[in-house]
Amino acid sequence: MRAGTVVSFDIDGTLEIGAPPGVITVAVLRTARHLGYVVGTCSDRPVAHQRGLWAQLGLAPDFTVLKHRLAEVKAAFTAAAYYHIGDTDVDEHFAGLAGFHFLRADTPSLRAWGPRLFPDWPGPHVHPDHGGPP
Repeated sequence: MRAGTVVSFDIDGTLEIGAPPGVITVAVLRTARHLGYVVGTCSDRPVAHQRGLWAQLGLAPDFTVLKHRLAEVKAAFTAAAYYHIGDTDVDEHFAGLAGFHFLRADTPSLRAWGPRLFPDWPGPHVHPDHGGPP
């Protein structure tokens, strides 16, 4: 499948719905979909659990994979850019192996890369507990 931009999200420590919660709000997922990005999760959590999280949000992901299978996402979608957003060195490692740009999910890093992916930055994209809008 051809896509402009593929964005993969880790869950725990990255998304506000993770355990522990991260800096990325559900609004980011919705905005990414609205912008036409191919969006999904790449996590240590089982794929069935990932799909359940998406269902709870009322969103349909384009993919759900385990971290070590991120390269399969790149093989499935031809795109101009591939990003994996995560909070650990493990995320960075697997993103690099799969040929994805790694974007760290912490407040200082988010301020640097957020405007590149989301034109109305900062908007509702950073959880208020992590320096985002109220």
